[in-house]
Amino acid sequence: MGNMNDIFDTDRKTLQDVEQRLEMPRREFLQFCATLAVTMGLPSGAEAAVAKAIESAKRPSVIWLHFQECTGCSESLLRAEHPTLEKLILDVISLDYHETLMAAAGHQAEAARKDAMKANKGKYVLVVEGAIPTKNNGIYCKIGGHTAIDLVKECAADAAAVIAIGSCASWGGMPSTIPSISGADSSPTGSVGVSEILGRVVPTIPGCPPNPYNFLATVVHFLTFGKLPEVDKLGRPKFAYSRLIHENCERRAHFDAGRFAMEFGDAGHRQGYCLYKLGCKGPETYANCSTLGFGDAGENNWPVGCGHPCIGCTEKGVGFQKPIHQVAKMLNVTPPLQYPRIVEEQGKAASFASAAAVAAVAGAAAGAAIMLTRNLGLSHAAEEAERAKDAGKPSADKAGV
Repeated sequence: MGNMNDIFDTDRKTLQDVEQRLEMPRREFLQFCATLAVTMGLPSGAEAAVAKAIESAKRPSVIWLHFQECTGCSESLLRAEHPTLEKLILDVISLDYHETLMAAAGHQAEAARKDAMKANKGKYVLVVEGAIPTKNNGIYCKIGGHTAIDLVKECAADAAAVIAIGSCASWGGMPSTIPSISGADSSPTGSVGVSEILGRVVPTIPGCPPNPYNFLATVVHFLTFGKLPEVDKLGRPKFAYSRLIHENCERRAHFDAGRFAMEFGDAGHRQGYCLYKLGCKGPETYANCSTLGFGDAGENNWPVGCGHPCIGCTEKGVGFQKPIHQVAKMLNVTPPLQYPRIVEEQGKAASFASAAAVAAVAGAAAGAAIMLTRNLGLSHAAEEAERAKDAGKPSADKAGV
């Protein structure tokens, strides 16, 4: 019994130390560990291992590199306030090199990086923020006289783990965008992601900026299990990027019911209708933006919650490449767009052709998919009839088409 008391007293003392060290109440710390465990998809009871790792694991040295970026990823980390994430991050890890946050500059900064790499060879974590230019031997981004290409290769050689944070480091992001009028086959500086430079899949936390808790959960997973979490073929942790935003979107019910905002500021937009027809890329973008609060400023603090379509910033080939107004490609269902909405605009009843089309589809199949597909917009024939009427010409129905 005495041994059990000793263990209990030791655990309590450890939690008290954590409370003082992180300036976080004990209950809040345990709740935070449980939240991280759930976020990472770990089984029940794993929160104890997470708490133990944060309490007692040796802080890993972190080398944080900046290249072609806006520093938004670092800024998002610093602006999370509940719990005070910046204190947790700076205490859980030993941030030995970060050009934006460190006090050292010039030769002192470079010396700090090299000393940390030497003292923690094979044990430090390399975090890369920003795209890496490759054109003209990488001369468009140099730090301390070295190109971004050389720095990434040098720092990754002896790193225990490499993490790319943000869309720029993940796959090139905005710097890799090709101007449509240039006729070029790549971006002006040939910007690419970390994995392309290293020639291997690198765990990546895409987003512009990404949710800081996705990054934190990845680091804590490394602390707890000594390895990075399972990733998909693009290197994204599956706990955060395995589901489409559309699947859990707060506006999904409006999508299923056929209620869409047709223009910014219209009645549907003001009432929180689905933004699919305004170009929301949620149906083709994998991320947990719709389920994980961003920046502790409220659950609505993300583009769709604020009334703007998702631009697909976590998805290569979507974010910064597809026009914002372009309708998304449905990855889990591809509904035809010729069916009328569930509620027609006043004074514009569905035409006989559109009603017949709905009846034909309803007779061919049943179920939720049909209920979804039949609600996505006025039929093509009805639209043609309206245009013909406005132009003073015979409608398609009257013409016998």
